[in-house]
Amino acid sequence: MARAPFTIAGVEIKAGTRQTVEVPVAKLYTHTPLHIPVEVVHGRRDGPVMLVCAAIHGDEINGVEIIRRVLRNASLRHLRGTLVAVPIVNIFGFVQRTRYLPDRRDLNRCFPGTESGSLGGRIAYLFRTLIMENVTHIIDLHTGAIHRFNLPQIRAELKNPETARIAEAFGAPVILNASLREGTLREYADSLDIPVITFEGGEALRFDDVVITSGVRGVIRVMRALEMLPVKAVRSKPRKRSEVAVTSTWVRADIDGIMRPIVRLGQRVRKGQKLAVVADPFGETETAIITPVSGIVVGMNNLPLVNEGEAIYNIARFDELDEAEKAMDYFRSRFDPEVTEAVMPMHPWDDQQK
Repeated sequence: MARAPFTIAGVEIKAGTRQTVEVPVAKLYTHTPLHIPVEVVHGRRDGPVMLVCAAIHGDEINGVEIIRRVLRNASLRHLRGTLVAVPIVNIFGFVQRTRYLPDRRDLNRCFPGTESGSLGGRIAYLFRTLIMENVTHIIDLHTGAIHRFNLPQIRAELKNPETARIAEAFGAPVILNASLREGTLREYADSLDIPVITFEGGEALRFDDVVITSGVRGVIRVMRALEMLPVKAVRSKPRKRSEVAVTSTWVRADIDGIMRPIVRLGQRVRKGQKLAVVADPFGETETAIITPVSGIVVGMNNLPLVNEGEAIYNIARFDELDEAEKAMDYFRSRFDPEVTEAVMPMHPWDDQQK
């Protein structure tokens, strides 16, 4: 018996086929309609329905490229279940190269939304009723904010065993056991008991090939863990890919000035260690930024011009810091250093100055 078609936004996709569905979302001032593009790959055999989405913040573009590469993966010919791919959720922000909607609302604070509320509320309502509520698992792709680079990491509420399983399967070097924030896609999905993880990596409005490659591999690994794709034969037991952080701490600038970083993304730091130096343009006043905790740097402000109180370094804290450092080393070993050097001559998670 043939598998039933998959229906989304009133469009039926037959088993064994792939189709792009344009979900109408709003109109510009010119009355030109805007659509959220949704790519559906509906396998011939039953299985999970996984949503992979990106650019809910319109300037976070690494996820757009991750989804493009996943959709080109040849193994999708053997898909079990259904893949729902939404590379651009916040179409307004993406077109304008901004994080927000035209009314300056953050779409990822508007869930579950409402049919007659703000623009953000209406888009959230459409997205969750037409797309989210039809899936069984979700991977939400993000980057750091503008001028802020995040180490590839998974953020998840690990109380749900299935969420914890797919978070580990993704294979990012760090998993942050992050609490749920009201109004986010992740919080609403969790309220529906849909396992959901957020992948963070890179910086807004910038492609980073290491982040993109690790994101693509992570999505494929999750699909294999869910038996949506054939599992590769493994001769020996794989090493642990991820380490769970109990919490993270932002270290902030004590004065205004020009920052000179000392430590790099992905580097292990110890309590009391100097992370950076902030000075006035003439060098007369100089203050060190000191970490109050030990851990691994998972986020970093790349802009040298800083204001007092501005977040500079995000330090993930671990019960087993040595194991976390091993997870970082394993992550680095997954990529060819010569390729990495060609892409970014001074890579953020190199420990040494070039």
